[in-house]
Amino acid sequence: MEANTYLITGVSSGFGHEMAKQLLEAGKTVIGTVRTKDKAADLITAHPDTFDCRLLDVTDVPAVQAAVDDAWARHGRIDVVVSNAGYGLFGCAEELSDEEIDRIIATNLTGSIQLIKSALPHLRAQGGGRIVQMSTYGGQVAYAANSMYHATKFGIEGFCEAVAQEVAQFNIGMTIVEPGGARTEFRYGSARVADLMPEYESCHGFLNMLGLAPGDPVRMCERIIESVGQEPAPLRMVLGSRALSETLRVTRERLAAFEGMEELAASADFPEGE
Repeated sequence: MEANTYLITGVSSGFGHEMAKQLLEAGKTVIGTVRTKDKAADLITAHPDTFDCRLLDVTDVPAVQAAVDDAWARHGRIDVVVSNAGYGLFGCAEELSDEEIDRIIATNLTGSIQLIKSALPHLRAQGGGRIVQMSTYGGQVAYAANSMYHATKFGIEGFCEAVAQEVAQFNIGMTIVEPGGARTEFRYGSARVADLMPEYESCHGFLNMLGLAPGDPVRMCERIIESVGQEPAPLRMVLGSRALSETLRVTRERLAAFEGMEELAASADFPEGE
């Protein structure tokens, strides 16, 4: 698929910024959303004709819908929609405030759902396209003190897996990207920490997350952009060797547990013939 126009949420930093930078340098058109334009000033200055910078808070559902409609009205066709806006939240369940819970759901889960839902009528009408949902291997593997982050990522992965089946008939591909730790602002600055309690000190290992992450965001974004040309669209992409090894470990443990439940599962059915 020749993809020339991309809509990417959250291009002020991290994967969104790096992806937009690579695409713009390759001559593509990018509609990028930010909450403040100052963080995308380098892209605005370097690519005034091909970078369409939009202000958007993805927790504002009507604004998401309006932004998507306006982007299509202005550009006519958008080949790839990248749902990237999101952030991390460290803290055990009891440590999280109601506001922190509501905010991360509104951003990571509801915001992504509304972006994709708003884009679908346009993608159908133009005969297809590609949706890329940025997730994490934490959409498959869970760790203590990350409960709400995992909740949003497990949730959006289930949503995307179902939607992928619904829209394949319209030539719309869906890819869920599951990166491991990378040297982005997400890991080193933008993640939020709850009001921690001494009772959960044993779960606060994230406070000692020293050393550089192994993932290279430049290479990761190169792989994501390359995936847009793959047919059929890969449903999942795990990026990073540690991310893959952990995903495989947890998947094997989960499979072994399920395989040990055959007798238990069958015991809940009506007896045969009834």
